[in-house]
Amino acid sequence: MNKIIKGDQVVVITGKDKGKQGQVGRVLVDKVVFEGVNVVKRHQKPNPMRGIEGGIIAKEMPLDISNIAI
Repeated sequence: MNKIIKGDQVVVITGKDKGKQGQVGRVLVDKVVFEGVNVVKRHQKPNPMRGIEGGIIAKEMPLDISNIAI
């Protein structure tokens, strides 16, 4: 059972985003995702059947739970 839950205010303690703070948006198994931290750019192909536009999108990737602190 994790001590970190959705809505907690956390800070990154290691990695490229060290020192950044944010609010937890999603908790996965041993990983968390929160707004504005660990943002990467991905190329996405368009899919008109689903209404998805193509181009370069920015998305938040999960961080390991051991790299953050409350």
